[in-house]
Amino acid sequence: MFHNAALKRSALTPFDWGLVFAILALLVLGTTMVYSASIAIAEARSADARATFYLVRHGMYLTVGLGLGYAAFQTSSGVWQRYASRFFIVSTILLILVLIPHVGKEVYGARRWLPLGPLGNLQPSELMKLATVLYAADYAVRKAACMKSLKKGFLPMFLVMLGLGSLLLAEPDFGAFVVIVSIALAILFLGGLNARLFVGLILLLGVGFVLMIMTAPYRLQRVTSYLDPWSDPYGAGYQLTHALIALGRGQLGGVGLGDSVEKLFYLPEAYTDFLLAVIGEELGLLGVMTVILLFAWITWRAFSIGWQAGLMGRNFQALAAQGVGVWMGLQSFINMGVNLGLLPTKGLTLPLMSYGGSGIVANCLAVAILLRIDHENRCLMRGKKA
Repeated sequence: MFHNAALKRSALTPFDWGLVFAILALLVLGTTMVYSASIAIAEARSADARATFYLVRHGMYLTVGLGLGYAAFQTSSGVWQRYASRFFIVSTILLILVLIPHVGKEVYGARRWLPLGPLGNLQPSELMKLATVLYAADYAVRKAACMKSLKKGFLPMFLVMLGLGSLLLAEPDFGAFVVIVSIALAILFLGGLNARLFVGLILLLGVGFVLMIMTAPYRLQRVTSYLDPWSDPYGAGYQLTHALIALGRGQLGGVGLGDSVEKLFYLPEAYTDFLLAVIGEELGLLGVMTVILLFAWITWRAFSIGWQAGLMGRNFQALAAQGVGVWMGLQSFINMGVNLGLLPTKGLTLPLMSYGGSGIVANCLAVAILLRIDHENRCLMRGKKA
């Protein structure tokens, strides 16, 4: 019996190759589709009409993300816990800098970026998602004995999220606000937050979201147009109607890679927010289902890795892994829901796939930390130090 257990431990691979494959598959497919979706726009916008303009930039961001991800994987998860608060503070400072006139960059009425010259723009809200995962996990571990208390366990984190939410809504970035608050709430709940407090907070947030939508005309317009996009197909419903047309044209197997019509200046943000619609048009239902299954696998593995870490008494690692799972699962669900007409239009990219430097770098860091936690779990199960 003991001999068989030892054989199983020794046969355990140092990495979850299935998870690694799923991550790489999304990165490769995302790069391919970003190129396909951006060719026409790149030729029209770039000074020398280079069709590879966005592909080159996306490849540069991906190279930086993979490089930083490799460094993150080489870093012990204990180090991430030790510096979680500092990382959160730095990310908060960057969010404040975005709101300062002549410092933050404004695009389409939103001030969400810090210009970095030839390197592009930094979007602090993407880094804040990772910072929230690490900070909330560290907070839940530090306050484990107080998580049933309203005053000592819940209130301090609530005030932090309230301040953070104010910064995000001032940009405004409602999508990032929803994802970040959801990450924090999920980690607090998994960390032992009182169930009554959690339910009460969910109800309060629901009321708050309704009020934010009702008091902002552009948000209310997005909700009403999402319910019936064909009532205003050339106005508020323009993005969604063209996304649905793209998905409808794709049918089962798609029209073929590179042959999308909707990406030819019909579908706005074809290589960012609405990349899934182009995937649906060119690769069909099979392509969309492949993407959904890959994200489902990553989310499930993240929770499994967290559960395994929890069994080994590695509470910070457990919550951080599950926080990454909540992030990847929720943001991909919202993006897919928007593309499929199940949710109101929201400016959230498809993780690991859509064009965008800050998003790709933050996603690579997050999955690298997830892989590191899994690697440490496997080393401990084999009786070795990570």
